[in-house]
Amino acid sequence: MSAPFPLASEPTEQGEQTLVPGVAPITLRQRLEVLFAAPLAPRKPQRPMNIGLFDEDARNQLDLF
Repeated sequence: MSAPFPLASEPTEQGEQTLVPGVAPITLRQRLEVLFAAPLAPRKPQRPMNIGLFDEDARNQLDLF
C-alpha cells in the first residue's frame, strides 16, 4: 500500500525527516522568537539573600534567648 501523494521531507542533523502533511516545519525565526521571549537567566549561580526578612538561618534557631 503506498501513499496517495508523495510526502515532503527535509534534511536534518539526524538524517532525512518526513514532514506531516498540513504541519509546517519550525523555522529558525520561530526558534529565535521563543528564545528572545524567554526571561533572562543569570550567567552564574546567585548567592542566597540571608539578610533580615529573608534570613533562613535565623529562622532555624531553636532558642531565642
